[in-house]
Amino acid sequence: MLGFLFGFNARLGRMQYFLATIALAVVMTAICFAIAGSLFQHGTREVLPSEALHSWPVILPAVFFGWATFTLQSMRVRDIGWDPVCVIPAWIAILIVDSVVAGRIPAWSVGEEHAGTIVGALINLALFLAMLFWPGGDYESPTSAKLPPAKPPRGTPAPSAAAARIARVTGA
Repeated sequence: MLGFLFGFNARLGRMQYFLATIALAVVMTAICFAIAGSLFQHGTREVLPSEALHSWPVILPAVFFGWATFTLQSMRVRDIGWDPVCVIPAWIAILIVDSVVAGRIPAWSVGEEHAGTIVGALINLALFLAMLFWPGGDYESPTSAKLPPAKPPRGTPAPSAAAARIARVTGA
């Protein structure tokens, strides 16, 4: 179910990822302008901007944008040959740790209004560049994909699904 919802099993090439990211940014900008225009047009002076940000017309597009971005990144990570079930949670964990470090040690944060450090920004830049420029699964030779996986010797227990997934990601 999660594979269908977030595209864990789908692949998205470099050019398709680039064009889909641009298209999503254009759609996000148009929807944000529509929401802002609606709030300014129908808003009263008693409504504070922070209260307007907690309304359903703002929350639903934010959830949609998060889901669409997550799906695009998962499909591109799958095309690169990495496992999105391992890479995406690790990326989110790094972002959370980076935000906590920037909050606890303000001298390490990028700026007063920014909730991240230069290390987190460099990791995001590296992953973004990897998604844009890393070759997809098309570079693999067709003969290597047709070979069956090597079977373990008799008497050895079969590896668990989690161990096999981690071994595939790490290349072990």
